[in-house]
Amino acid sequence: MAQTLRQRVARSITSYEMARSDDTSVYFFVICQNIPSPRCEQTSTLVGTRLYFFGGATSSIGMPNDVWYLDLSSSFSISKPPWYSDAAMPVGNNFGTSCLSPIDNFTVFLIGGRTWIANTNIYSYASSVYKFDSKISQWTTPTINNFNSSFETRNEMQAVIDNYGKIFVFAGSNHGNDDNITTTAYNDT
Repeated sequence: MAQTLRQRVARSITSYEMARSDDTSVYFFVICQNIPSPRCEQTSTLVGTRLYFFGGATSSIGMPNDVWYLDLSSSFSISKPPWYSDAAMPVGNNFGTSCLSPIDNFTVFLIGGRTWIANTNIYSYASSVYKFDSKISQWTTPTINNFNSSFETRNEMQAVIDNYGKIFVFAGSNHGNDDNITTTAYNDT
């Protein structure tokens, strides 16, 4: 039995969407690639040979909570880098900072930034610090001794961590949210 053109096309592509209007069919071909959406305002951290990218703002509605990395252990074409996705963050985040723990070399701390209910434009007052275990791809909220409460909504800052795991965060600003349009700039640690 001969296959119809529709059956041959459906079998020869990875992904397609079909819209019908009476007896006619229209096909929309989608090239499925494992790549992040274009973005800005993300933070990044190098863990071994993996360069991780956390959150950021995209052109789509809502702040993404996705995590992407590039494996730098082998060369690749910069026109088609091999992106890999990892465990999503508990919140959408942009303008945050991140650093790698020197104690175990696989724990990443995501600090501050503007946090959002994932994939929405709804501001979240969730934790200001999250911990990502890159070995098991798991997010947790750490308990922090002597936490400086001014970091609760601080963003656009830089963090470094010493050999003992003490994190130093410098400067930043607080742009408020929908209820507060006051901007505060900091130059403290």
